[in-house]
Amino acid sequence: MSAHRHLPFARRPHHAPVAPDALASMLESPGFGRIFTDHMVTISWSERQGWYDAQLRAREPLTLDPAAAVLHYAQEIFEGLKAYRLTSGGVALFRPEQNARRFQASATRLAMPLLPEPTFLEAIDELVQIDAHWIPPGDGSLYLRPFMFASEPFLGVRPANEYLFVVIASAVGAYFKGGSKAVRVWLSQDYTRAAPGGTGAIKCGGNYAASLVAQAEASKHGCDQVVFLDAVEHRWVEELGGMNIFFVFEDGSLLTPPLGGTILPGITRDSLITLARREGLTVREERYSFEQWRSDAKSGKLREAFACGTAAVVSAIGEVKTTDGHFTIGDGHGGPVTDRLKSKLIGIQRGEVADQDGWVRKVL
Repeated sequence: MSAHRHLPFARRPHHAPVAPDALASMLESPGFGRIFTDHMVTISWSERQGWYDAQLRAREPLTLDPAAAVLHYAQEIFEGLKAYRLTSGGVALFRPEQNARRFQASATRLAMPLLPEPTFLEAIDELVQIDAHWIPPGDGSLYLRPFMFASEPFLGVRPANEYLFVVIASAVGAYFKGGSKAVRVWLSQDYTRAAPGGTGAIKCGGNYAASLVAQAEASKHGCDQVVFLDAVEHRWVEELGGMNIFFVFEDGSLLTPPLGGTILPGITRDSLITLARREGLTVREERYSFEQWRSDAKSGKLREAFACGTAAVVSAIGEVKTTDGHFTIGDGHGGPVTDRLKSKLIGIQRGEVADQDGWVRKVL
């Protein structure tokens, strides 16, 4: 990889940003992923020029040629991270360098150019600094969505020669309807999320598009999320539609499915493993079958289960539904280990708990 060349950002603030009164009304109950800030960042790439034309600009529709490669061959990747208002009054990001590195891993897998980590971080900083006032009060945050896609107008199966990197931001509240209550999940028995050698370990739109029919099936059965099993034996629990999963047993130990190319290496997942082990808890990264999950829940050996990810942070799993019945985990409302780890993680993100690992990166 060539040495990083600093890109100057052209700053063109929105000439008519949302008025303060209107913004305050929008932030009262923002939901998730529906309210977008005034600005965005764009950076172009071409085989001839490399990365160029970095802009902080008004958020507006993008113009694409109908032959743009992304529309035909799905060369598209993305990330998700949040900016939090600290108790001290500042604004910070949580482990954004990990998002930058995972973005590079996704780009490598889809034969796309690597955005240098410093440029990724600067793009995030630029947007947060100008739109930090969009962070909702209370438990709200600013969800940041960096993404890149093939913009070259070309019909042919090869890596594109032109790309656009974009960052947008959304003022968000709770990810799941109903806030922090335990979620109900549906076991998908007809669909798989990822296969060995595929794209399960990266964040590309195709992974999520392929999961939507299973998510719709889950919703039809009154569930919040879908659980996928492995593609080979269709036996081992892998992850939810967009979240990693943990199991908590009667001896206080935790288990989470191992990374191996079919599971996304979640930054929240990695953080929780670190925090749990620091508390003296045993965390095993081992395969766990659905049959064992059901058996352990019914016997009481399994006390808690939770899903985790940037958007929802940590969500207790209360009930699992399948085509041949359902079962409850613990009392169906979560448990002390889930609550304690969630509280500690959020405390670090918001500056209320000591950051021993240098995870919090102040922006303002």
